[in-house]
Amino acid sequence: MSKVTFGLVGKNISYSFSRGYFTEKFKKEGIENHHYINFDLQDISVLKKVIEIKENGLKGLNVTIPYKQEVQQFLTSLDKDAEEIGAVNTIKLNDDGTVVGYNTDVYGFQKSIEPFIKLHHTKALILGTGGASKAVAYAFKKLGVAYKFVSRTATDTVFGYHQLSQEIVEEYTVIVNCSPLGTAPEVELKPEIPYQFINSNHLLFDLIYNPSETTFLRLGREQGAATKNGLQMLELQAEKSWAIWNS
Repeated sequence: MSKVTFGLVGKNISYSFSRGYFTEKFKKEGIENHHYINFDLQDISVLKKVIEIKENGLKGLNVTIPYKQEVQQFLTSLDKDAEEIGAVNTIKLNDDGTVVGYNTDVYGFQKSIEPFIKLHHTKALILGTGGASKAVAYAFKKLGVAYKFVSRTATDTVFGYHQLSQEIVEEYTVIVNCSPLGTAPEVELKPEIPYQFINSNHLLFDLIYNPSETTFLRLGREQGAATKNGLQMLELQAEKSWAIWNS
C-alpha cells in the first residue's frame, strides 16, 4: 500500500494542533498508510520543493501563521472563497499536477460562533489583520454582522488599539482575537483593549485554543461576557480539509 502524506506548513509549529488531530484520526479510523507531518519552514520559498517531491505521496496541506497569504504564489488556482478572502489554509495536490488553494477557516469559524450570536450582536471588532482575520471578516459578512479591524496602526478603515473608547467597545458587542497574543507558553499576553468596558452583552471569541482560556477570554468572562475559544473551529476546519482532500 503506497504512502499517502498530508502536512502542515507554517513557521515554529511544533505546538501544532493539526498533526496530533490527524494522527489520532488515522489511528482511530484504521487508515494505516496515511501520515501527517509538520513542514516547519523558516522561509516560504522552500514550499516549492516540498510540493515537487512526488515520492512522499503528498496529497494535501494545511497552512498556518505566517504563510496563509504568501502560499498563493505556489498555487495553480484558488477556490472562490479563498480568492475572495485573500488567504489560504488548505491546499489540495491533484493527480493532474494542479495545486489548488482553499479556505476552511471561514467554515470552521462561522459554524463555531453562529450558535452564540444573539440579536444584539450586530457589530464586531476583529483584533489583528493577518490571514485568519480575513476569514473571520468573510464569515461575518455571510452572517450579516458589521465589522471593523483593529490594529496597532490606525487607518481610515481600521481602528488603532489606542482609539478603542467606551463608546466603541459598547457598540461593538462581538470581539474576536485573531492575533497570536496569549498563546502558550506566553499566556500572560493579551490584546490591549479596555476590558473594563466589556459587559454581559458581549461575546468574546479567541482563535487560540492553547490555553483553553486565554487572558483575553478570562478578563471578558470576569466582566460578564460570553466566551468561546478556537478549539471547535479548528476541529471543524480540519474535517472540512479532510473532505476537500478526499473529494
